[in-house]
Order: sequence, then C-alpha cells, then structure tokens
Amino acid sequence: MASWIPTVAAVGMAVGPPLVYVDQAVSIVRKKDSTGFSRDVCAILLIANITRCFFWLGDHFEFALLMQSILMIIAQLALLYICVRYRPRVSPENFGASSRPLSFWQWHTYAQYIEFLAGYIRSELYVMILGFVALGLESTLPIPQLISNYKQRSLYGFRASTLLGWVGGDSFNSSALTWGQNCVFFPSGITPAVQAPPATLEEGDDVEQEALALSEE
Repeated sequence: MASWIPTVAAVGMAVGPPLVYVDQAVSIVRKKDSTGFSRDVCAILLIANITRCFFWLGDHFEFALLMQSILMIIAQLALLYICVRYRPRVSPENFGASSRPLSFWQWHTYAQYIEFLAGYIRSELYVMILGFVALGLESTLPIPQLISNYKQRSLYGFRASTLLGWVGGDSFNSSALTWGQNCVFFPSGITPAVQAPPATLEEGDDVEQEALALSEE
C-alpha cells in the first residue's frame, strides 16, 4: 500500500464529516429559514464531540478523530448560530411554549446555548464515562431529524447531501475499523429512514406548501 494513502485517509476522516453541513448551512442562509432542519442535530454533535475531546485526554485515540471532533464542534457552532438567526416563525421559543424541561435547546438567544455548553465543559465528568456517552449520543444522530420529518410529513428543508454525509461517514468508519485502525463507531441503522420515500409523506403536502410560502415571504 502506498505510503500516502493513510495520510489521505486521515485527512478525509478529519475534514469530511464537518464539510457535510456546509450545504445545509448555505441552504438555510439562502432561504433565510431553517424550517425542516432539527437543531437537536447540533446538540447531539456538539455534546458528543466535546465529550470525545475530553475522552482523548485520558485515552489517546487516533489523532485524525480528535481533529474531526474539533472541526465538527466549530462547524456545529456556526450551523447552530445560523439556525437560531433564521429560526422558523412558528418555533416554540418565539411563543414561550416549549414543552421541554427548562426549554432545553429551544432557547431564545445564541448566548444561552453557549452558556450551556460552557457549563457542560466545566462539569469534569469521568474520562471513561465520557467515551461511552460520546459514542452513545452520536449513534442517535438521525433520530431528531427523523422525528422532524415525521411531524412535518415532508422532507422540505432537509438536504440530501446531509443524509449522504451520514451514510458516507458510517461507511468510512466501518472501512477504517476493518483495516484495523483504532476507531469505534455505532452504525446508524435508522439513517436511511430519515430520507423516507415521498409516498409515505404525501399527507404533508399542505405543510410543505405552507413552509414554502413562509420562506418566500
């Protein structure tokens, strides 16, 4: 095997997953509306990757995976800012009607999200527990988006490139594990369900048209 292949693979592993969300961010900025994309995706990735960075302090895994986590944190902070800035008009926080305890992750300002993350970083969890939490959280990544699509009965606002990135990331990590590198992952078996066949979402045509109308105003 050529000596440059591991280097290219490491760069791809570090840079690829964060770049997946560029298209999603550009789409939201262009429409000035984050309807269809679940901010809970940002929550899961931020908490999981911050936790993974702490885990690295106690048990050094692949450096490429550490860089992936750092770049993913930066990417998700930027995407979260965009989502908060262009939140849908019908967001619960706009009406003070959140049904979550303490309105978790449905806060009104971007600063409140940063305060929560800062508090999480200061919590000093045990290193070994951090590793299991990081892996477990990331395995639930597609669930919020699946719920969002189900509630809307529509795929409006969710980019196919994001889904392909999730599938590609699982496939890449699976290949890396097969090649004997020190990385562990939980393949997301529910990822394909996020991009459900349009036939199952026909009932959401009215919702999609309403969202399209809002984005064009």
